[in-house]
Amino acid sequence: MEESDSKKENPAPQNKRRKKITRLVTSSGIPEIMDIKELSSYLGIGKSKIYDMIRRKKIPASRIGRQYRFYRALIDRWLQEKLITGAPSELPLFEQEKTTNGNGLN
Repeated sequence: MEESDSKKENPAPQNKRRKKITRLVTSSGIPEIMDIKELSSYLGIGKSKIYDMIRRKKIPASRIGRQYRFYRALIDRWLQEKLITGAPSELPLFEQEKTTNGNGLN
């Protein structure tokens, strides 16, 4: 058998390109559905901390096969629920206007 014949029979494997998956991305460049790496970047915490939070059911996550996905709107809502604040009257953003009685005194 000639050398050129064997090369034709067993061609070198070519680099297969993966299909590029189109994902919904907001105008800010943040995807609507994030994976662990993207969520880690979004929240500014490590991946191991996220896995720990998933295990303790402290963060909203969806599991697809062996991978986790996070819906950004749910993560944003979850973050809002985790706000640590005082009473609404202590925050200047939520101060209510002082009312006056009929004579203009407070």
